[in-house]
Amino acid sequence: MPVHTVKDVNDLDTKVPPHLQHVSISNLKLTSDCLHRSVKGKVVQKGPVVSCRQREYLLKAVIQGEDPQQRSASQHASINVIFFGTLAKDFSQSVSQGDIILLAGFTISKSPSEQTDKLHPCHLEMSGPDACVHVCPSAGSSSSGSTTSEPKYTYIPLSELKPRSIVNVYGVVTFFKQPFPTKGTDYCSTLKITDQSNAKVGCTIFSEKLEDHPKIFRVGDIIRLHRVKAQMFNGSMTLLTTLGWSTITFDGMIDSPVEPRTSSRTFHFDEADKHTVEALRQWAASQSLLTSESTVPLSSVQPKMYFDLTCQLLSKACMDSRCILLKVWDGTECGHSLLNVAAAPDALEGESTCFQDQQNMTANILVYDNHLEVARMLQPGMFLRLYNLHAVPQTPPGQPPDVPQHLVFHLHGGTSYGRGLRSIPSDSPDLQSLKRVLESHAEKQAAEAEVNDGTLLDVWYTPPETVVEHTTKDPGEADTEDFYTVQTCDHSLQQVSLAHVKTSIPPVVCHVQARVKSYQPQKLYQCLKLFCPQCKTVKDVPDDESIAQVFEEALRSSNQPCSEHWAVTSSADSHQLDRTVTMHMSCDMVLDNTHLQMIFLQGVTLDEMCIISGSHKNLVPVCSGEDRRMRLLDLSAPFLFCGDKRYYGCEHCSQSSFVDPVVSGVDVWDEQNVAKALGVQLMQYMLLLQFELEDETGTLDALLWEDAERFFNVSSAETSANQELQDRVQNIMDRIHPSGSSMAERPWLALCLSVYTVEENGRTQVCYQITNTETRGNL
Repeated sequence: MPVHTVKDVNDLDTKVPPHLQHVSISNLKLTSDCLHRSVKGKVVQKGPVVSCRQREYLLKAVIQGEDPQQRSASQHASINVIFFGTLAKDFSQSVSQGDIILLAGFTISKSPSEQTDKLHPCHLEMSGPDACVHVCPSAGSSSSGSTTSEPKYTYIPLSELKPRSIVNVYGVVTFFKQPFPTKGTDYCSTLKITDQSNAKVGCTIFSEKLEDHPKIFRVGDIIRLHRVKAQMFNGSMTLLTTLGWSTITFDGMIDSPVEPRTSSRTFHFDEADKHTVEALRQWAASQSLLTSESTVPLSSVQPKMYFDLTCQLLSKACMDSRCILLKVWDGTECGHSLLNVAAAPDALEGESTCFQDQQNMTANILVYDNHLEVARMLQPGMFLRLYNLHAVPQTPPGQPPDVPQHLVFHLHGGTSYGRGLRSIPSDSPDLQSLKRVLESHAEKQAAEAEVNDGTLLDVWYTPPETVVEHTTKDPGEADTEDFYTVQTCDHSLQQVSLAHVKTSIPPVVCHVQARVKSYQPQKLYQCLKLFCPQCKTVKDVPDDESIAQVFEEALRSSNQPCSEHWAVTSSADSHQLDRTVTMHMSCDMVLDNTHLQMIFLQGVTLDEMCIISGSHKNLVPVCSGEDRRMRLLDLSAPFLFCGDKRYYGCEHCSQSSFVDPVVSGVDVWDEQNVAKALGVQLMQYMLLLQFELEDETGTLDALLWEDAERFFNVSSAETSANQELQDRVQNIMDRIHPSGSSMAERPWLALCLSVYTVEENGRTQVCYQITNTETRGNL
């Protein structure tokens, strides 16, 4: 065996053959004599075993010189090492990250990834009968099956879980969401798993550190969980993390290396675990749980499509406080023109994308809200996977409406449908085909970057060099129109201070000039509210997770199709679950040939409703009671889906039970007429913000809601489903209150303030509201 283990680091110098002369990593050169030479260092990176074309197996590692003085004095103290053949497999099984190793019998070659990884300009190749490795395991390393003193673990089939028991389990991932911040200090990730028992179990994982969450890349991955608690939730078995829990994950593809993914330095993994993973892979393949193509290339993307994308990050820029631009490519040419989102040159981090732009290969991705934290940690050159990415058609800025639309990509806020993004390790087996595609383009772009050894294409990808420099903007094109506000009322009032406003006797209207010291909510998607014009109730717009729970509850409690004398009914079995999807239409509307203008759907999930609503105007989700009469779902969920828009009813003012819809005499079915026919009090969308205003005399809290649409020049209802309008609101707030700015840097706003009183709990309170004010100028 060419890998030899010693117990003490000093033995690396005393027990190795005496004819080997030690040479430091920083002193290695292409012309160095490798015969009878040895190199010692610490393993700082270890990749998986990869199957390649010319040689059977290949593994890449990075070792770092042990001498601190050498590391500080030289930038070439770390070097790539490539192991070939059986030595690659032996190294993978016997050596862990953090171990100290001594190498002999190596050859030196020029590193093709020097510009990318900034390591030593050469790399070492370990192959042939003379190559050998001496390893001293670190105190915390745990290699496969080498720690016999560790306890054996018992794994419970998912079908045998008992409530309130602490268990260890294996499973195949059938659904997952990337970690998202909770209201506390933890991050939460959710997933669903199954195993050979065919039981399906949900898992909820909490941890303060993102790196401790499972490293799941796609459906079909294998996960192992230790010390998790089983409990019943809404009639289903669920696993929750407890004190001391741990997890490791594995690629779910058959024949890929069984390499654990984990941030932990210590974990138990032996031959029995390996057999368990391989058995789950075989079973998952037989159940078609792992698709052959988990992501969609840019060449196959269509407008308005939601898809997963695997790509490489070329550059990025922070656009504003809630949006980051990512410029990525996957080496394929999109069939539709791609929009080039402009960013300030000083804000752009990474290489020029001119080469990719010319080939229509650069995807511009706008990342929003809860995904910003992950996006900020990304570095150009990383490989990414984005989930539930939205291809949005958009007219290029400054072009007439008849110009063909280009595609820009949005990663919207929230975690619905598994939406999120994560980096993928560069040595992941999933990336090998992508790297080969990117490498072929790199060769076209820079012939001098040619790599002679074709086997290294399976390990490295050298990003393309800049071939065209950024062009600078002509000074004559500079923006000259300022941002400002105007008072649109007819009041002939003299401007007063905020201190004067606070002493005014309501009701009164005042004109002021002030700056915005702060505003709430900071996450502007939370400023969109639902308002009942009848009972004046204001509530938050529910998130997709809450709505999905309402749909799932309806599925559990409503098994039989509705039976209504006024409706024509048709049913179809769902291809995914053991349930029936039923469609109901009004008999009168069928006779009038208007039946497709309002359809009642029963037995669908939220995901299915969203897909169907993309091609139908008015869809009403319903369920059946014990008497098989039709009922609306709980009004905490939308009662009407119309394309991308959702409409809600007031739980207090709507009828408590469903009645026969009144469909006669209606020419156009819009949300108003649908609500009237169903006996629902339609809630209105509104924008609600609170500003803390400041001038030389003090501060004052003022609401913006009744005239918020005028202030932002948007429709609240349209803003609920239109990303461009949401961006407009954000852009205005960024001009009013730039991120990281001082008060002196913020603009003065001319505002009309209404002073009035409200009665609450028997007490009279003076309130202030911004009215009759518009924002204008350059955004």
